Amino acid sequence: MAQILIVDDAAFMRMQLRSIFTKLGHVVIGEAENGLQATELFSELKPDIISMDITMPEMNGVEATKKIKEMDASATIVMCSAMGQQQMVVEAIKAGAKDFIVKPFTEDRVKETVDKLI
Repeated sequence: MAQILIVDDAAFMRMQLRSIFTKLGHVVIGEAENGLQATELFSELKPDIISMDITMPEMNGVEATKKIKEMDASATIVMCSAMGQQQMVVEAIKAGAKDFIVKPFTEDRVKETVDKLI
């Protein structure tokens, strides 16, 4: 069981991920709607895994990943991207993200990714 922080600017996507993570037996300990909130919540909550959207207002997922990795090099971040964001995914992996999931999410793909990371 992992403690997860969900970061996405779309409430619908956060709700969908919360539902999948909960169904898989994990605990969602926080949600953020942009990278800035994500960095603040990360230091407060210390989640096992962060599910990070790439495209968000205020601070995108790549910038937030860099900032979180500066705070804790061992942070486990999974990028969530739409199709066609390969370049951003590459940047996110270089910034320290461990894996990525392409939207729309399937429960199997989320499970496979989380199982690999915990």
